[in-house]
Amino acid sequence: MAASHVAAALPDDAVRRRFPPPPGAAAEPREEGSTATGMTVNTPLCFRGKKILAPMVRVGTLPMRLLALDYGADIVYCEELIDIKMLQCKRVINEVLETVDFVAPNERVVFRTCERERHRVVFQMGSADAERALAVAKLVESDVAGIDINMGCPKEYSTKGGMGAALLSDPDKIESILTTLVKGICKPVTCKIRILPSIEDTVNLVKRIEKTGIAAIAVHGRKKEERPQHPVHCDVIKAISEAVSIPVIANGGSHDFIKEYMDIETFQKATAASSVMIARAAMWNPSIFRKEGLFPLKEVMQDYIKYAVRYDNHYTNTKYCLCQMLREQLETTQGKKLHAAQSTQEICEVFEMADFYEETTAIFEAKKTLETKTQDEDDQMEDPDVIKMAVRFDKREYPPQITPKMYLLEWCRKEKHPQPVYETVQRPVDRLFCSVVTVAEQKYRSTLWDKSKKLAEQAAAIVCLRTLGIQEGKLCEGENYLINKRKREDREHLNNGDHGEDLAEPSRKKANFIEETSDMNVPKIPR
Repeated sequence: MAASHVAAALPDDAVRRRFPPPPGAAAEPREEGSTATGMTVNTPLCFRGKKILAPMVRVGTLPMRLLALDYGADIVYCEELIDIKMLQCKRVINEVLETVDFVAPNERVVFRTCERERHRVVFQMGSADAERALAVAKLVESDVAGIDINMGCPKEYSTKGGMGAALLSDPDKIESILTTLVKGICKPVTCKIRILPSIEDTVNLVKRIEKTGIAAIAVHGRKKEERPQHPVHCDVIKAISEAVSIPVIANGGSHDFIKEYMDIETFQKATAASSVMIARAAMWNPSIFRKEGLFPLKEVMQDYIKYAVRYDNHYTNTKYCLCQMLREQLETTQGKKLHAAQSTQEICEVFEMADFYEETTAIFEAKKTLETKTQDEDDQMEDPDVIKMAVRFDKREYPPQITPKMYLLEWCRKEKHPQPVYETVQRPVDRLFCSVVTVAEQKYRSTLWDKSKKLAEQAAAIVCLRTLGIQEGKLCEGENYLINKRKREDREHLNNGDHGEDLAEPSRKKANFIEETSDMNVPKIPR
């Protein structure tokens, strides 16, 4: 049976069944306080006695987090995400991938999560403003287990905005951000810091942080100017652990301590910490979390690729993470092929997983087709009073700067009707847009979905114009009265000298404003 036929025959949970945890993986983690029967007690995330995947830029995306959980990690942190960028995002339910996506205006997925990790993932953000931090926390709170503020990153992209390690020199701002979060959300709040030049200053800062009410503090045992090759200061982490009552999470032991699972406990004892957070050792081989020992790198990389394909991870991110695992093997034939790969499919071919890629993408295409068909059927049943027509806007059929929306607006002015009102929605399954325009209390829309909001609105305008028998401005319609009107306005502009701008500009400005007023946040269709 062809792969597409197999996919089409699979029930809704087929994708989940095709992706069992890797062999030897830890059991599916349950929320703190949950029972084996699935009944859940809403207990806050515990930070004592845990082995934690550290937040790592470009590494801590969904495939790596899920793989770490499979191998035995108790908690996983996402990569640092900047507050301003997150505030521009819209929360979208991805029906095909069964994920929650936070999508930027340019349609890039900034943060993707799923039910599998909901009670184990901590969202780390970069912020230097308490109110922005709270707004982001409220945006993601229902989809994560906790919120963390990055106060330790020494990189310029973080510190230049007063975030990361820059916060260490501003205790008042630290206190403001953490206190606002603790009071403003229900999920536990943590922060991650680096140590200060002296033990005394570091301990005093942590004591002040503890008073904000946070649930735990992660301490990278290096100063902000120190790098991984510098020894980790276990004595400073130990002093902090002994000085405060909240859980202290020790971080920074990959270079000096952690080469295998048993080393995690050694590092924990050396720092007297409640838990251990692992970064580079987990980046090199996330099976570091396995009590039974490390898996061969080949198996680990194949497990990672399965999650990357399953959750439509961007190939550049997948490639980056795999390169971190290969390390000294990058100059091998396989390493060179990976470096040359320019798509997820090519990456799968490098690791002899082409069949897996084809089968998985076939499943997704089948689900996507089913979702779209269902949505289209729903569309046909809804809004019986809306006049519909299967049309699309092709700007090549119109003169420059002339659109159906402009023609419809002009007609409404002539007929003394209120200006057209556009309502646009985005379909989560494929992120296409549909717009309904209301003119003289009648609604019109195209039955075809478009790739952008502006195209969908132009299509709705076309439906209205054609229904009313009005010209829409196409080149094939001959003389274009809007173009002639603009020419007359330009002549008036020249003839009226200093006053021309006052006479000619308002009509154009108003038209442009109306064209843009509907380009605001587009609601998603509720599922």
